[in-house]
Amino acid sequence: MIVQQILGQKPVDGIAYVTPGSGVDEAVKLLSTRRIGAVVVSRDGKTVDGILSERDVVRELGQSGSVVLEKRVEEMMTRQVRGCALSDTAEDVLEAMTAGRFRHMPVLEGGCMVGVISIGDVVKARLSEIHMEKSALEDMIKGY
Repeated sequence: MIVQQILGQKPVDGIAYVTPGSGVDEAVKLLSTRRIGAVVVSRDGKTVDGILSERDVVRELGQSGSVVLEKRVEEMMTRQVRGCALSDTAEDVLEAMTAGRFRHMPVLEGGCMVGVISIGDVVKARLSEIHMEKSALEDMIKGY
């Protein structure tokens, strides 16, 4: 399965993003409201300036306390963000996420962001694919 197919299985509700100058409190509200684990940081909603994950927020909370909610997103975001292409395979994305120890990846086409996938999206797609393969093999064995 490729990333384009995975994105096609997700609900279409737009890419969740905040600007670099947004407050961390605003980003946390977006994470909570959308029930997501990371938000892309972008000046224009098309390019990726960084990503802010729940892990980033918790790490800073542990170090600085609640004052972290008064910071700007650009102070805490991860700046080195690895993206993927619509044509990348689920296996490639899983390998990259595992090697990099991150769970969210912007999907880029022509340098512009067209979506975001999570490790949960990729695992769900792979499980569906494995289930279909299993059913096809069972049918083949049974002679259907």
